[in-house]
Amino acid sequence: MNYKKIFFPIGGGDELEERLYAALLIAKTFETNLEILQCGLKSNISMYKTMSIPRDILNKIDEVVDSKYEEDNNELQALFEKVALEVDINISSGALKEKAFAYLKIREGLRSTLIEQESKFCDLVIAAAPPAGVTTATFENAVLKSGKSVLMFPRIMRKFSLDSIIIGWNNSTEASRAITSSIELLKKAQRVHIVSSPEYVEDHEIMTSLINYLKLHGIDASYDIVKTTRIPGQALLDTALDGNFDLIVAGAYGHKGLKELMFGGATRYLLEKSTLPIFMSY
Repeated sequence: MNYKKIFFPIGGGDELEERLYAALLIAKTFETNLEILQCGLKSNISMYKTMSIPRDILNKIDEVVDSKYEEDNNELQALFEKVALEVDINISSGALKEKAFAYLKIREGLRSTLIEQESKFCDLVIAAAPPAGVTTATFENAVLKSGKSVLMFPRIMRKFSLDSIIIGWNNSTEASRAITSSIELLKKAQRVHIVSSPEYVEDHEIMTSLINYLKLHGIDASYDIVKTTRIPGQALLDTALDGNFDLIVAGAYGHKGLKELMFGGATRYLLEKSTLPIFMSY
């Protein structure tokens, strides 16, 4: 599909500027609307009321909390505008015809709840890879509860291209859905390659059928059957890196909490090791 709106929950942690840069770069490449969501909670002042603290002190604590909350949001807004200028993408809360644009939306509330809700109103969710490959509640809500395909990108990514795409195929429902969901991306690629393994492809007619299906969409793809390793996800990533691919397409098993990806292994290896963006559907 031609994306009209993509959604990025910014989250906390390090590499804030780098993650903003990557998200804006993706939006510029897709020439689409990017909504960046920042969520936060002010300290719950009610907890202090149980400590018999005088009212005037409670009011001062409240003022400090409000001031810090506003200061943090202003700093993020300034950083967003700085990076948008660097990427050369428009800032606008309204549609700009045939132009990429982005805006920062700041909401007060529980992050996981707001992300789960806001992520439903877009064509694609993009998410930065969690540190050390360990998924957080925020990450899983954005990825698993949106009902959308997800493009996960490395926390530091200065280049984004759709020229060369590799597909991980394990003959599953999730892999099939990932391919269909990524058809428009595959059409833009100059090179599309599929990798699978003997345990998933007993009959090469399966691969022929897949190649023929893609040809119906004007996509010329090649394929290889590769051996897996003891480390789940390694075969796919090694093939992608050795072949200088720009993007990985694979099916994710949402019912296991994003614990497994193609080749029957844990996604943690890919989340932690991949220097390439991964387009996932489940």
